[in-house]
Parts: sequence; structure tokens; C-alpha cells
Amino acid sequence: MSETPDWLNSMAEVVGPKGFTRDAEEMQPWLTDWRGRYTGKALALVSPASTAEVSDIVKIADKHSISLVPQGGNSGMAGGATPDSEGQSVLLSLRRMNRIRDISAGDQLAVCDAGVILQNFHEALGEHGQRFPLTLGGKGSATIGGLVSTNAGGTQVLRHGTMRALVAGLEAVLPDGSIYDGLAPLKKDNRGYDLKQLLVGGEGTLGIVTAATLKTVPALIDRCVAWAGVASPQAAYQLFQFLNARESQSLEGFEIIPKSCLDAVLKHIPDTRRPLEHGTPWNVLIEIVRDQSDATDPRELTESLLAKAMDQDLISDAAIAANESQAEAFWKIRDSISEAERADGPALQHDISVPVAQMADFITEAGGKIEAHFPGTAVTAFGHMGDGNVHFHVKAPPGIAEPAMALAWMSKSARAISPMVHDLVMASNGSISAEHGIGQSKRDELGRLSGDARMLTLRSIKAAIDPKNIMNPGKLVPLASGTPAS
Repeated sequence: MSETPDWLNSMAEVVGPKGFTRDAEEMQPWLTDWRGRYTGKALALVSPASTAEVSDIVKIADKHSISLVPQGGNSGMAGGATPDSEGQSVLLSLRRMNRIRDISAGDQLAVCDAGVILQNFHEALGEHGQRFPLTLGGKGSATIGGLVSTNAGGTQVLRHGTMRALVAGLEAVLPDGSIYDGLAPLKKDNRGYDLKQLLVGGEGTLGIVTAATLKTVPALIDRCVAWAGVASPQAAYQLFQFLNARESQSLEGFEIIPKSCLDAVLKHIPDTRRPLEHGTPWNVLIEIVRDQSDATDPRELTESLLAKAMDQDLISDAAIAANESQAEAFWKIRDSISEAERADGPALQHDISVPVAQMADFITEAGGKIEAHFPGTAVTAFGHMGDGNVHFHVKAPPGIAEPAMALAWMSKSARAISPMVHDLVMASNGSISAEHGIGQSKRDELGRLSGDARMLTLRSIKAAIDPKNIMNPGKLVPLASGTPAS
């Protein structure tokens, strides 16, 4: 290993031996993204334990123009927390900053460090009769800082919104090492630009989120989870309209799942069972909740609504979870789709959104166009019908399973398939990123498909706040024409 530069020794002194390593084996797990598509190099892995330590690290980086790549649980889907292959960056992990600073059940607010794992946050809130209304399959590894920085969504956006709606305040370290203290949960604040909202979804390119004040809601009294069979995405949308028109304040989950995804889960994920005796082309996972004592019992409500839906031929069959264990089993199917599909073979995964009213037609029409244009591929599309978020996966033709072949197919096909998918999204007035961010995987596509106004604004903000380009360079913000990659 080469001699350690003085500035890197200074970083090591800031965080101490528990927070610093240059050992290749120790760093290796954090240098590849969750999907295994990107692998980079780093000069060191630095893990501060406080906001003050983050500030000191950033000041050193600013003085010496050293790039920093912030990382939470390393569970991102767009390569946003993986350093490049040049090996001149420092990987800055927030995982040691895992303190829940305060829970105020009366105010329905909680303050926690960026490294707090989402599942741990859920459990801590439960002890205070509260909950955080955002969850996702990776809740056991995803951190609050990462969720803020990617403006994560999850399965409860229908009722509660994305992270952008749930963040009441932020603390962050800016590129010069100064600390932005915006944790106060002000409902009205007209002091110009909202830096908090620049940092939410900023993917660490403008500053490093170190803590957040988050909105909470009362813990659930009870819930009812149901699995319904439908004939098509259009039928699923009709069912959504039917339910949402009658119970928008208690309908918290509405997920559309094709038979192919269900089959993959049953094949690859242990302890999963088919919810309905007879398979249907499409499935809908529904959750209706009660968090106020005077609200209608969710089971009675679900039974009544599904009976009426069946009378109107909106569903062909349905199963209502008999208890919490069965409810969790239904959700396990939904949460395991990505893992099951990864075991089932290579696929190009697209996290996109379209207007809610167009989601069903997009799934049907775009899927058909892709399969026709790329013979042998198979499209699986699932997601949050209530907010227009489609997880649009294009699976490789049969026979491409060996790892080297799979990587070669994904690399080659991504250059043709993904642009076509994104063109179809834009034709539907959608977005090429719904809840996973842009990272490095979609950066160039964002530049290709965005208008001059968006690009001017993104680049101007980045240049103004981070003139040395040390904050997660090469992520999110597309390079200007002729600009060399850092």
C-alpha cells in the first residue's frame, strides 16, 4: 500500500481507529453497489461518529480538493453511493451515526441521525405509540440519510407521500464543511430558497445529510390486508378508483403484481405460498388501516368493499388475511419480487413513473413494444398503482444465465433497451426515476431527455454550492457537453 498522504492521516485522526480503514478486505463490501453493476475504488473508508466529525472531514477534503462519496446502507438501486474506478475518492460512511436523538409522540416528530436503519426506527417509534409511514423491502439495511438523499418512496406513498413530504427538517454538512442546522420543524419559513428540499433527493451532490426531523403518525390500531385477482392492469386501475373513491383516508397500500412475478417468488423464496387457489393473470395487494379509534374496523370495511367489487366484476377472486401472520406473508411476496427476479435470471430494471391514470395502459402497451422490438425478452411490470410508480423489468432471453453471459447481455442491451423504455416513459409525460434516484446509472439519460431549463438549473445549483465538485462527483447531475468526467 502506498504511503498515506498527510491529509488522509488528518482524517484518520478525526475519526479514530474505529472510523478509518484502508484495508482492501474491509472496504471491499462497500465498493460494489447492491445490484452488483458498479464496482469502484477508494483511497480509504472513513466513518465519522458525529456531525462535528463529518464537518472536520469535509473541511479537510475541501482544503485539498478531495472527492467524497457518502454512503448509508449501500442498498441503492442506481449506483449513487459507489465510487468511480479511479480510486481517488474517499468513501464516507454514515453508518456509525445511528442515534435516535428524540421522539416526540405528542408533536408526531422524531429526530435521528443519518445512519439510523429504517427497521430500527420503526421499532423505536412503536415503543412510543407512533410509526413512520414509509417502508420498503430493504428496510433492514436502508438508512434514514440514504432515504432522504434519494427521496425514497415505498409502498405507503399513496396515503403519506415520499420522503420529501415526510421530512420536517434537516441537518447537513455543506461542501466547505459548514453545518446547515435546519432541524427545526417550521411549518412556515419564507427565508428564500428551501435548502432542505435541495438536499432531499440531492444524492449527496450538494452536501451530506447528517440528521433529519421526520414526521410520524399514530401507530396502527389494526389493519386488513387482502389479495385480489384481476384480469388486467386496466381492471386493477378500475378497482383502485373504486376503493380510493370510497376510502381514500384508510387505503394505504395498493400494489399491482403480474403472475410472472408471483411465480418467481414462489419458485425462489422459501416459505411463500400462493394466496389464491386458482392463479389469475394479475394480482392486487391491498391494505386498509385504522389508526383512529372512531374509524371503521378495517376487516369489516375490506369485506364489504371487496364484496361490492366482486358484484361489479372488478375482481375474479380475493383472499383476506385471517391474521397478522398471514398479512405479513402477503407482503413478503411483494417485498421479495426483486430478490426472486434476480435469482430467476438477468434483467434490466427500470424504476419509472407515469401519471396514475396512464399506468395501466403504459404497462400493457410499453411492455408489448419492448418484447416485439427485442425478441426473446420478457417484460414484468409491477408497482404502486396509486402513485404511478412502475418497476419495469426487461428479462433476458432464455439461456442467458451464466454470470459472464448475463453481464455481457446487460451491458450490451442496456444501451438499446433502456433508452427505448425511457423514450416511452417520456412520451407518456412520465419520469425516468420514481423513487431510486438518478445516481450514475441514469445520469446520462437524464441529460439526454431533459430540457435546457432543467439542465441549466441543475448544473448552476451544483456549481454554486459545490464549486470544487467534491460532493459525490459523477452522480445525478449530467455533465455539460465537452466536460471531462472527474
